[in-house]
Amino acid sequence: MERGWTHVEGFVLCLILHLLLQGEGDTFTINCSGFDQHGVDPAAFQAVFDRKAFRPVINYSIPTHVNISFTLSAILEVDAQRQLMTSFLWLNVIWYNPFISWNPKECGGIRKLSMTTENLWLPDIFIEEFMDVDQTPTDLMAYVNNEGRIKYDKPMQVVSICKLDIFYFPFDQQNCTLTFGSFLYTVENMVLGMENKVQEISNTSLNLIRSKGEWVLLSIHQRAKKMTVGTNQYDQIIFYVVIRRRPRLYVINLLLPSGFLVAIDTLSFYLPAESGNRAPFKITLLLGYNVFLLMMSDLLPTRGTPLISVYFALCLSLMVVSLLETIFIIYLLHMATSEPPPMPQWLHSLLLHCTSPRKCCPTAAQKGNKDLGLTSTHLPGLKEPEVSAGKMPRPGEAELNGCPESTRAQEHEAQKQHLAELWVQFSHMMDTLLFCLYLLFMASSISTLIVLWNT
Repeated sequence: MERGWTHVEGFVLCLILHLLLQGEGDTFTINCSGFDQHGVDPAAFQAVFDRKAFRPVINYSIPTHVNISFTLSAILEVDAQRQLMTSFLWLNVIWYNPFISWNPKECGGIRKLSMTTENLWLPDIFIEEFMDVDQTPTDLMAYVNNEGRIKYDKPMQVVSICKLDIFYFPFDQQNCTLTFGSFLYTVENMVLGMENKVQEISNTSLNLIRSKGEWVLLSIHQRAKKMTVGTNQYDQIIFYVVIRRRPRLYVINLLLPSGFLVAIDTLSFYLPAESGNRAPFKITLLLGYNVFLLMMSDLLPTRGTPLISVYFALCLSLMVVSLLETIFIIYLLHMATSEPPPMPQWLHSLLLHCTSPRKCCPTAAQKGNKDLGLTSTHLPGLKEPEVSAGKMPRPGEAELNGCPESTRAQEHEAQKQHLAELWVQFSHMMDTLLFCLYLLFMASSISTLIVLWNT
């Protein structure tokens, strides 16, 4: 009996030792004795290196938890034509390898080692918007601590596709996405998580970003989602990188010169149309504005229709309309000096309505001869009649004097003078209306510029 119990106890003891040894083999507790005296022994990690081709899990039905984080350190370029954003970031990938562990007390207090990534299994984290070949070096190092936690820092120059909205150029704000996920592993094999809070990622990037170019980083936001491809689901984390363009360069080189040319064209309304100097001046301004647009076309986006292009088109249209109106006024003044046609009734009523002293839209013609001198004596080729319309003799008196033909000539000359004055008033009313339109356009442009710049 005693010998039998001895055999049973021996069997149980051997079974317990076998289970303990098997447990040690599963966790791969590394014998690191002598590391503090002779350095790290590569043979102690050889069993781990031999498993680098397989996902490091004890139970293959348990997914590997991979945490990611990154720091955006530069925004190198944003190509509006190709819809691409080039940035530089440091990608941090953290996961656990259960086959790596050691006791720091037995290893001289060593808690963290650096290993080359060629000897370790790496999760295939990629950026979905990536539009270039990954040029990251392959012989990078990773940090491994005594609990099997692996941290892999990867510098990347990312050329990512970004859907740009350039309507408010150069005051535009873009929202580009960086979607991190796995190409091979589904949610049954790999689960993604955040190593740091997105607010911490945003603050770190804002503090460390070195780009002082055209674009400035505003914030970074994040959300998680699962992408379904057929019957498979893949874990993804989407980061929204909000950037804004610095508009000062475009305001100085585009908006200010255009505004100055429009202001000069507005002041050209003070040139008398009958002098003949206004039309050549406006033609010169129009040619200068077209040359300005040709020279500044390289600074404008080649895709889409931004608001600034609409502004330039309106400026050009106003200049063309102003030139056409000047030509029409010169034609009216010339017609008034030769043989002014009768004015249509509706136009005569409109003219009386706008030149009425009780109306709120007085024109330059309303001021009469005192201010602008718009009488027929200032029109070339038109003479003052000998007898004014108010002092014309009555038909009876003219017949008694025996000069009916002279009376008809005086009436015809007075009627011609009156028609000429009406057409002159109409031309100056057109000038005033277009001048007010110019002022309204300039005021609305300045207000829009201030609002967009401040927001």
